[in-house]
Amino acid sequence: MKATIWHNNRCSNSRGALALLQDAGVDVEVINYLDAPPSATELRQLLEEMGLPARDVLRNKEAAYAELELDAKLDDDAALIAAMVAHPSLINRPIVRTAKGTALCRPPEKVLDLID
Repeated sequence: MKATIWHNNRCSNSRGALALLQDAGVDVEVINYLDAPPSATELRQLLEEMGLPARDVLRNKEAAYAELELDAKLDDDAALIAAMVAHPSLINRPIVRTAKGTALCRPPEKVLDLID
């Protein structure tokens, strides 16, 4: 099985999900999304695959959240996606995609639903 993980090594949830994937013998493509953020199109695709609105993967504890006044834009997916693309630290993690689906894996054990 192959998986892609949008990963931040400083995040314990992200490290945990990656470890679970590796322990299961999954071939993992690791994307450090802080260095290589998804495009707006890619982020829209991930959200569609997860069946989530943009606000559900938005980190509201980041400084950029307050600076950009995103509280007032929670129903505007386009604005939130643009903010996450410009400030990838706003993207909650880890997001994992396998042949079984795509999910925000918080807690990391949610990744087990995506593998055989």
